[in-house]
Amino acid sequence: MTPGFYVVGTPIGNLDDLSSRAIETLREVNAILTEDTRRTRILLDRFGLKTPTISCHKFNEAARVDGILARLRAGESLALVTDAGMPGVSDPGSRMVTACRQAGLPVTCIPGPSSVTTAVALCGFSGAGFVFGGFLPRKSGALRKFLLQFASCEAPVVLFESPYRLLKVLDEIEATLGERPLFVGRELTKKFEELTWGAPAAIRKVYQGRVVKGEIVMVIAPSR
Repeated sequence: MTPGFYVVGTPIGNLDDLSSRAIETLREVNAILTEDTRRTRILLDRFGLKTPTISCHKFNEAARVDGILARLRAGESLALVTDAGMPGVSDPGSRMVTACRQAGLPVTCIPGPSSVTTAVALCGFSGAGFVFGGFLPRKSGALRKFLLQFASCEAPVVLFESPYRLLKVLDEIEATLGERPLFVGRELTKKFEELTWGAPAAIRKVYQGRVVKGEIVMVIAPSR
């Protein structure tokens, strides 16, 4: 295999969404840097892959850089994955990619599933591209200030949120942006995928009184 650093997209839910090119890459590299070795091992076992894994998450990524660069300079091929989706999209990976680029070492990407583009495809909101806002601030004041940025946004806005804070966030969106239409995707591509469209109050009725679990991706409709 050609030496270098391979950024590999992995399934956001359904393991069968892993591409044949990604499987081959993960089989052939010397080792796989992974956000959570236990979760990645489930994926690797699904496809009979025995490649060694190396823990690489937001708390130790900086400390890993020198060792990874040394291995790449020695002619190894290494892959980077996160728990789900594309590395570097609200997940670790950007620091390692930048370090490789600055060191003049080859980097390439094996693209794969992304909850961001999946939500954009499902929401049905037209607009000039889309805006990715990532994870929402936790404190109410900061959250409201953050949402106000999008009051006049003419593109769909994609956001990540914890299921435990969904109702609170719906309240804040209603208070800040009014009855702006929303899309909420829960557990995208998984067995219990749930898709909801409507104003904040309508979506609140769907989830109120329930124990909400799973990954949440929200899309705010354009202002016009």
